[in-house]
Amino acid sequence: MHRLPVSEAAVTATEVVFAYDRHVAVDRSTFTIPTRGITALIGPNGSGKSTLLNGIAGLMEPAAGSLSIGRAAAAGHLKQIAYVLQGTEVNKALPVTVREVVTMGRYADKNFFRRLTRIDRTAIEAAMARMDIQDIAARHISDLSGGQRQRVFVAQGLAQDHDILVLDEPVTGLDLVSAKAIDDVIHDEQTHGCTVIMTTHDLAEARVADHVLLLSNRVVASGPPRDVLTMDHLTEAYGASLLHMDGERLFIDDPHHHSTPTQQSQGQTKPS
Repeated sequence: MHRLPVSEAAVTATEVVFAYDRHVAVDRSTFTIPTRGITALIGPNGSGKSTLLNGIAGLMEPAAGSLSIGRAAAAGHLKQIAYVLQGTEVNKALPVTVREVVTMGRYADKNFFRRLTRIDRTAIEAAMARMDIQDIAARHISDLSGGQRQRVFVAQGLAQDHDILVLDEPVTGLDLVSAKAIDDVIHDEQTHGCTVIMTTHDLAEARVADHVLLLSNRVVASGPPRDVLTMDHLTEAYGASLLHMDGERLFIDDPHHHSTPTQQSQGQTKPS
């Protein structure tokens, strides 16, 4: 796999804490996320992965410490973030089409009542083409399968002006076609210089990322996969009872850690 340089920090956190009222979801953590690479956030269910994504996306303020987003080196502007949630709910009474959902991405940081420009329309069409959803553009979003719907919301994220693409478990539970389409786009974003930050429950996905944050209600370890996904760090995050060896391969015996359809089609199973 071609790897781009990932030295510049896209996200920098110092002793950051995220909490809901009195519940601390992510305790004091210091880490950086490099730019122009794929960073995987992995950890047990309820370990604070989605909370940390919300913080990175600016949807939550730290309860303590600091978290900052880098600036684009050439222009000096604050990097823009597109956030794709997992399993976004759709109001079935709202008659909104696939094209309209993707179009909403162009209004993410602009006046909703402005007219679409040629640049907007080009971005919308390009995003739909990348997710291969042009043929369902006129369909109602609530009539789609889960995989199709997820591709639509990823397309909405792609349609936004962004330097950082944030995805919450983007391929979990999807059909083979949708999982592969989203996986292809993730790596395509990287080759075009975009920073991708994604949560995953799959150890195999984390192993092929450029950078990993291992969480257990705090960042247990941060760095290249080979340095983070060690027996000692995984035991600290998951507990020894969930870790098992299959020959020389380590795997997590956790119901949330199952192979994606893409991995199953390639003959990969839970061990990694």
